[in-house]
Amino acid sequence: MVAKKGSRGVVGGEDGEEELTRVPIQAIVLADSFATLFRPITLERPKVLLPLVNAPMIDYTLTWLESAGVEEVFVFCCAHSKQVINYLENSGWFRQPNFSVTTIESQNATSAGDALRLIYERHVIRGDFILVSGDTVSNMSLTQVLKEHKERRKKDSDAVMTMVIKQSKTSPITHQSRLGTDELFMAIDPETKELLYYEDKADTSKGTIALDKTLLIDNSSICLHNDKQDCYIDICSPEVLSLFTDNFDYQHLRRHFVKGLLVDDIMGYKIFTHEIHSSYAARLDNYRSYDTISKDITQRWTYPLVPDIRFSGKCLTKLERQGTYLASDIGLSRSAKIGPFTVIGGGTTIGNYTEVSNSVIGEGCTIGSNVSIDGCYIWNNVKIEDGCKLTHAIVCDGVMMNYGAVLEPGVVLSFKVIIGQNFVVPAYSKVSLLQQPIKQDSDEELEYADNSSGNIEIASISNAPERLEEELMTGLSDSQIQAASEVGNGGVGFIWSVGEGGHGEEWRHSVAPIPADRLVEIMKTATDELEISNEDGTALPPSGELEPDSLYDSDEDVKDDSTHFEREVEATFLRAVDENVKEDHVILEVNSLRLSYNLASADCAGALFYAMMKLAVDTPHGSSGDLFKNVTSVITKWKKLLKYYLHSIDEEIEVILKFEEMCLESAREYSMLFMQVLNLLYNLDILQEEAILDWASEKEGADESDKLLLKQAESFIQWLKTASEEEASEED
Repeated sequence: MVAKKGSRGVVGGEDGEEELTRVPIQAIVLADSFATLFRPITLERPKVLLPLVNAPMIDYTLTWLESAGVEEVFVFCCAHSKQVINYLENSGWFRQPNFSVTTIESQNATSAGDALRLIYERHVIRGDFILVSGDTVSNMSLTQVLKEHKERRKKDSDAVMTMVIKQSKTSPITHQSRLGTDELFMAIDPETKELLYYEDKADTSKGTIALDKTLLIDNSSICLHNDKQDCYIDICSPEVLSLFTDNFDYQHLRRHFVKGLLVDDIMGYKIFTHEIHSSYAARLDNYRSYDTISKDITQRWTYPLVPDIRFSGKCLTKLERQGTYLASDIGLSRSAKIGPFTVIGGGTTIGNYTEVSNSVIGEGCTIGSNVSIDGCYIWNNVKIEDGCKLTHAIVCDGVMMNYGAVLEPGVVLSFKVIIGQNFVVPAYSKVSLLQQPIKQDSDEELEYADNSSGNIEIASISNAPERLEEELMTGLSDSQIQAASEVGNGGVGFIWSVGEGGHGEEWRHSVAPIPADRLVEIMKTATDELEISNEDGTALPPSGELEPDSLYDSDEDVKDDSTHFEREVEATFLRAVDENVKEDHVILEVNSLRLSYNLASADCAGALFYAMMKLAVDTPHGSSGDLFKNVTSVITKWKKLLKYYLHSIDEEIEVILKFEEMCLESAREYSMLFMQVLNLLYNLDILQEEAILDWASEKEGADESDKLLLKQAESFIQWLKTASEEEASEED
């Protein structure tokens, strides 16, 4: 089945020869993460079968590959391989027309390198192929990146891989991306897009990154980035598989293979990048990315892979107002409140006065009365009794929470755990029916529930919630009795101890928002700024394009920084709106961005005002009156945040200038409301009359074309002048 190697660089009749020797577009899907970040859940179920907004992760990957024109997929299964194979069989993926899915099973592979070596031995890959994990969510087209890769290969046979990347600036406080991954540094040739350097740094490293001086000598220019996200979507030539076979020390795709090729001067193989802009692509690497990507799905960034479009065997939901998705057969009390960006699966019932917001609830769940659920992921057949409170937690299939139980932020309850009455599960706790392994595996080692020493599984339990407690309490061993005592009266489950980093590090990969006190602590201790140096110790600028003979800043760079800053502030503000983040938390985030971009309070005020007004105009409205109501609602709710950055008249004038710019350029719908909004800002004590009058005074000498909004607000400004004069005369 091995395709014959054709002679490279042959001219004439090449297109016809390609047509005759055409092989199907192939993909390899790694259905094993070879990591432990989703423990204890993945001790019982493979990661690719975990529900993501009520559909298994692998369904997102396979649906995308099928829609992108891939014809043959080889799914590599290792840990819990039987579960994966059974799912693919029962869900119909083996029977799709024009889309062949074949599984390759192994019982002893412990890394991605082992997987690719085994696939190479099977001789199933006959040309260039797509390499992804089974936890990838994307809607990107593969046409352009495949074309670029093939054209590049014709000119340079050493171009063996193309990596898909996208813009994603990391938090200047935590040095993590919004997906919870470490800050990534990449050096890329801006002309050829060749990858020259790749390094991911943890927050605690605080050191320098070393660039080999030969990079600057051998390349006319280099762009060094820490604002890119690795999408873990690779277009590979067949040589990639043979390289893994020839190098048994290649285990990890990035840490070993990519870095190994970049420093190998003998073989000369090259890796290139392809940046996507409007498309979506992300990999679920940890609990934080699970939370982030779930929110992206409910907010429709992944369209058409969204809850109200059927793309797997999942129960179809209907999109309602405020981004709420409800199945047709749910039992919802009239007094229950369902907040924005919430998904509720079929057969679920919700009791009186229960409040649910920013959460995903699976199928067949029973939720009692006076329950509070915020920012949670509740899977299937879960029973939650009256008076429980859940905040930013993951609750797996078959869990039972007795009356009044509380889950603090970051909690993970694995399958069929029972939480006792009124018991409070501490923040970031992980609870499982399996005891924590005595020896923790490394991230590259295999996750086997069946073979892990130290794991004691409580007897098989029915999914029926009402029978859980009775079955669990029958014939328990000493260790199982211990489990029952760890989570309250009537509860069953082991609370896993925290790793070496302690609770202080648990927030990094949690579904819970980062606590404000943690951000304050990090900002106080982060005194060492990143210094980029070459190996001779010569300092280099922290970002941008490096050229041997000229290192300079330009007005265009400053403009780009301002644009990126505004986008980052807008994204921060929208997350605050969606997740009900407090103003103090948002201020910390915006302050860190201000320091990162070296900007002033006026820039923060302008950027925040822009974000607020954009939210108002993006909110559905049928008339100018409705739009003004939107503005009033947003500004009134967030005025404390905006006023924090209005320390002087100059900052207030910046807000007016930003609004003027929106009216004339990006949001002309506001031009008819300029005076009304100005009046609103004055009445809410956001703008002082001095700022408005100073702005008007500066406009007096402008061209007539620049006075359009000034003339519209003329009556309001005249009223302010009169009031000011009367106040001055009264004081005299």
